[in-house]
Amino acid sequence: MSLDFSEEEILRYSRNVILAEVGWTGQQRLRSGRVLVVGAGGIGSATLLYLAAAGVGHLGIADGDEVELSNLQRQILHRVEDLGRRKVESARDAITALNPHCTVQTYDLRLRVENIREVLQGYDAVLDASDNFPTRFLVADGCWLEKISLVSAAATGFQGQLLSVVPGEGNPCYRCFLPEPPSEDAVAPCRQAGILGAVAGAMGCLQAIEALKFLLGQGSDLSRRFLSYDALRCRFHTINRAQRPNCALCGEISGVARGATSVQVNCKSD
Repeated sequence: MSLDFSEEEILRYSRNVILAEVGWTGQQRLRSGRVLVVGAGGIGSATLLYLAAAGVGHLGIADGDEVELSNLQRQILHRVEDLGRRKVESARDAITALNPHCTVQTYDLRLRVENIREVLQGYDAVLDASDNFPTRFLVADGCWLEKISLVSAAATGFQGQLLSVVPGEGNPCYRCFLPEPPSEDAVAPCRQAGILGAVAGAMGCLQAIEALKFLLGQGSDLSRRFLSYDALRCRFHTINRAQRPNCALCGEISGVARGATSVQVNCKSD
């Protein structure tokens, strides 16, 4: 049964619905899904393209940057003709060209404590593909408070990291794993450390898979684990994550963590 999909959609999604875990019911769940991606850079590019290709019906894109020539080594949403354009506009056009059935909402703005929860509202899942810890913590805190599932991905050099946060059910929050943002000089940005573009793409693909599993009701083992990827050695490694009783966000005596009340960032991504 193909529900009310058009003939074009039936052909477009035919390889999805063959899967027992998807079928037409699952494809309908994808079409009804609403996913926000924070960052339209290297990780976000792969994430957004695969979510759109899979048939996710509504995609939000938050990024406050413009396309630069150095981005094109890894940010495959954008083209030479997009140089100087706002990334959210370039990303929207690329997604629409790939799948016109996907509705795109853009947020070319500065994420702040005052607006983060309003931006997040209404989404089934949020994917953090940003390039800095202030943004990651702001988004993670907001998702926990709004009870929205989060998939956070990062990449630098030949290394990638991925974790999921599912509010409630005894699951750990982002701050259970990393209580406070590292200092600015603790982690070099990719403009200094470098990054192999395909590594960002690999993490974006993994992030998209986690989001699709959420929408299909499959859940994720990464809600209590942390995954790291070493591209040079072609190795994946996972470690367990658990709730911390004294966590500032989700612990026995909790509240909005200290950093979330003062963070104001321009949301962008490498």
